[in-house]
Amino acid sequence: METPVLGFEARCPHNLFTTNSRPSSLPASTVSVRSLTTTTTTTTTVAKSPETVVVTQHPRTKPHSKSFLTRKSAISEIEQSPNFLSSLHRLARVLKVQDLNVILRDFGISGRWHDLIQLFDWMQQHGKVSDSSYSSCIKFVGAKSVSKALEIYQSIPDESTKTNVYICNSILSCLVKNGKLDSCIKLFDQMKRDGLKPDVVTYNTLLAGFIKVKNGFSKAMELVGELPHNGIKMDGVMYGTVLAICASNGRCEEAESFIQQMKDEGHSPNLYHYSSLLNSYSWKGDYKKADELMTEMKSVGLVPNKVMMTTLLKVYIKGGLFERSRELLSELESAGYAENEMPYCMLMDGLSKTGKLEEAMTIFDDMKVKGVKSDGYANSIMIAALCRSKRFEEAKQLARDSETTYEKCDLVMLNTMLCAYCRAGDMESVMRMMKKMDEQAVSPDYNTFHILIKYFIKEKLHLLAYQTLLDMHSKGHRLEEELCSSLIYHLSKIRSHSEAFSVYNMLRYSKRTICKELHEKILHTLIHGKLLKEAYVVVKDNAKVISQPTLKRFGKAFMVEGNINLVNDVLKVLHGSGHKIDQVQFEIAISRYISQPDKKELLLQLLQWMPGQGYVVDSSTRNHILKQSHLFGRQLIAEILSKHHIVSRTMVKSRSEPKFSRGQRSK
Repeated sequence: METPVLGFEARCPHNLFTTNSRPSSLPASTVSVRSLTTTTTTTTTVAKSPETVVVTQHPRTKPHSKSFLTRKSAISEIEQSPNFLSSLHRLARVLKVQDLNVILRDFGISGRWHDLIQLFDWMQQHGKVSDSSYSSCIKFVGAKSVSKALEIYQSIPDESTKTNVYICNSILSCLVKNGKLDSCIKLFDQMKRDGLKPDVVTYNTLLAGFIKVKNGFSKAMELVGELPHNGIKMDGVMYGTVLAICASNGRCEEAESFIQQMKDEGHSPNLYHYSSLLNSYSWKGDYKKADELMTEMKSVGLVPNKVMMTTLLKVYIKGGLFERSRELLSELESAGYAENEMPYCMLMDGLSKTGKLEEAMTIFDDMKVKGVKSDGYANSIMIAALCRSKRFEEAKQLARDSETTYEKCDLVMLNTMLCAYCRAGDMESVMRMMKKMDEQAVSPDYNTFHILIKYFIKEKLHLLAYQTLLDMHSKGHRLEEELCSSLIYHLSKIRSHSEAFSVYNMLRYSKRTICKELHEKILHTLIHGKLLKEAYVVVKDNAKVISQPTLKRFGKAFMVEGNINLVNDVLKVLHGSGHKIDQVQFEIAISRYISQPDKKELLLQLLQWMPGQGYVVDSSTRNHILKQSHLFGRQLIAEILSKHHIVSRTMVKSRSEPKFSRGQRSK
């Protein structure tokens, strides 16, 4: 399926964006070395114009030197040798560093990754490396292993070499292509601190990484803001990249501004620039601006291509212009641009999501009659549409037809079919789909797990839902609070208290804040399951957002059955949260201490702590302590209880004193 506009920089060579862009990130010296491996003897004249670079070749009149031919022969022999290292040892004295770089690059181009590494190690050991060696090696190694490419870069001994712009561009490009954008930006910042002077290729490389990154617009604009400070002007390639970033973030006003800036600087926007601007209009369905743009393009002689017309269709659909969308679809068909399902899928999806399911089904049937090439996405869209309309049996039947018709499906299609089976309650098909995903080595994503967990909860397979959530968490997917809360509730109902607490912990550590009601919910679950140590962890971290009745229930439960060594800690946490501890809890705690004389120190600590916080033992507890005072030291107990008595009298006196208003006091 062809995706309109997004990623357009991958659809065309950079020179289509117009001028002054460097053709590669390799130094000029590496280009000349390539002449060693060619049989054509030429000299080159380069003629530049504002729009193009023209290369004219002229026959070479001067014959090659004997040294040149010897080196060329050595390169060929090493590359063709079954044991290139032995040939290299024998011919090393003939070869220069640039000759070794030629072999290095040829190994990389032909995919001889292991040989490339061996050759580079040999070059390092013999001190025959140049900036170009590092740049080429990082480029080819990075396509296979990011960590190895970083290792090579970090092993560069000379600091000035590490900030060579070509080497830096190679490692940054490697990180961008492998989706390591955060690491790339950190390394770039470090390079600048170490003295790197970035060039236009550096910025084009970095900016390209932000095209499909969520919220990448602001960081991209920071990079664009750096350009004037480094004496760099935006070229056609960079404008194309920046416009693609604007489009992928729905920044149509900024895209318009960059198009105008291009024109002001003398650049002529091409189809790819206009495509991005048009795509930015699709976010809000701004069909008026889209039509104006198409008129402007035609006025300067640009003919809309398949991608642009498909993107215009997307704008019309988003804007709700379904009649015009059908007309444009007919135009696409007439131009031969609707040979695959993409435009049909877009229209079906737009119609179904606005409640026009029957019209969407008409397009679907029409597509099949016309024999439009499909990879199954049209089926996937209709299955999802039928599920939204609660026509689950029809969705299930279409999913089964899709399974039969399409031997291999991508994850989006598999998720859609799985959802249809789940919504229809077809457990057998659900299990079959899961088995198919395993057989096809398709890794489940967030949506897969979410669909399955909701289904297992609905079918009262709560422990299976829990195991699926564990798997989801282990794969690094972010957990949704509402789903976790529902699972906690159902696990509690079947007395799977430990599992419920595990779900709570997974959610708590995957998010900074969670709904305060969830802390109370899990606390009730843990108290009911007598997991009081775990309950204490919840209270200690969240006591201030838990209600007083629930804290009271926890406190009493812990005094009765909680770990006796933690009783004092629990009482202090409860008091520190503003909870008023009642006499019943103190009585239970003290009785437990008295029944275990080896906990003498804990009892004494509690009795000494109480008066300072405004607590005293009541008369019955006091008498109970005195009867057992021989176990804890009569004199010490008497002194502590004396303090309790003084505090108690003070509290009684304070309560019995009459209260006066300010006016009465002054009189």
